[in-house]
Amino acid sequence: MAQVVVGLGNPGPEYQDTRHNVGQRVLDVLADRLRGTYAREGDTVSAAVRWRGDTVYLVKPQAFMNVSGPAVRRALARLGAAPIELVLVYDDIDLPLGTIRIRMKGGHGGHNGVRSVIETLGTEEIRRVKVGIGRPEHKGDVPDHVLTGFDPEEGEMVVKAVEAAADRVLELLTKPR
Repeated sequence: MAQVVVGLGNPGPEYQDTRHNVGQRVLDVLADRLRGTYAREGDTVSAAVRWRGDTVYLVKPQAFMNVSGPAVRRALARLGAAPIELVLVYDDIDLPLGTIRIRMKGGHGGHNGVRSVIETLGTEEIRRVKVGIGRPEHKGDVPDHVLTGFDPEEGEMVVKAVEAAADRVLELLTKPR
């Protein structure tokens, strides 16, 4: 039984280094560690890797964050995987910068990308690795905050968080579902 790790984010080079794309950065670390090469497959970019003798698919939807669900559903169908075999990796504005949190199921917590995945798959039974990106001081600044890059002084903390999140993904892949 293959497992699928999906990193949420927005497509295109202009979003690559934004806070909202930190989930896809985690997948890039995993691809490097596990020697995966991405290829375009439908509306995703995917890499098949091996982890402890099992095949794991690293999937980056090429749909905008708020409408990620259909691309995730199509990827799972193409790979013959069920939602229980999914690990979703994404940014969390409610966690302090650099904090990693694991959840085995639950609601969307106000994250529109996660909302889209839950609504499309029809289940909250999705394993998650959330990477804290911090909250801006003013609520009205949230859209700009998630769509901007990290400040230079945050760089080292973000690199460590992305590495730690990749470790947590591998731990989830090792544990029985």
